[in-house]
Amino acid sequence: MSSENISRNVRPLLIAIDGPVGAGKSTISDEVAKRLGILHLDTGAMYRAAGLYVLRQGLNPHDEAAATEAVAQADVSVRYQDGAQRTLLDGEDVTGLIRTPEVAAAASAVSKHPGVRAQLVRAQRALAESTPMLMDGRDIGTVVLKDAPVKVYLTASPEARAERRLKQYREQGEEHTFEEVLEAVNARDYQDMHREADPLRQAEDATVVDSSDLSFEETVEAILGLVRAAMAKEALHV
Repeated sequence: MSSENISRNVRPLLIAIDGPVGAGKSTISDEVAKRLGILHLDTGAMYRAAGLYVLRQGLNPHDEAAATEAVAQADVSVRYQDGAQRTLLDGEDVTGLIRTPEVAAAASAVSKHPGVRAQLVRAQRALAESTPMLMDGRDIGTVVLKDAPVKVYLTASPEARAERRLKQYREQGEEHTFEEVLEAVNARDYQDMHREADPLRQAEDATVVDSSDLSFEETVEAILGLVRAAMAKEALHV
């Protein structure tokens, strides 16, 4: 086989990680991407930025027509600084503004609208066309990167995810009870799994990684093991 054909058959390493809220997708994905030396695109952050934009316009995130029209006017993008993703909204770095419960609720609402999803999916696919990348969200393996050579469904029990989310809130100085957070986690799961547009589900060819009883390092290593196995099977470049 010629070197030209070999080059043509080598494709960028793309990793799709899906899973429910609070499963640790962002932090786990950050570490996996860092160890592999590839970019990590947190698609959830893009939806949060879209939700923030709708809130800033004084609109109801559940109003499909209004939200879709508004997001069409927004410039949601990302840049990488010191290997970490910074999420931009009309050029403003909103990375530190999109992790509140209010923005999370708005993101969940706008992400149900097909028009909003179509806009952001196009942007996500464009970013992954030729660049090795790890992308996490709720429809990466099923919609955005259907042909990704590595697909992971990262999950944990609702109770474990509620404990983790409660810890995050407390670190941010926000007070919530475990019962409140667990109720919110279960409600978000139901909403994400039953929405009409691109519901959260495990891709048929994805491997489940349940981190309920795994440490951070064990979860990272489990995913890296899947990546190594994929790279041993086909030509992927990083």
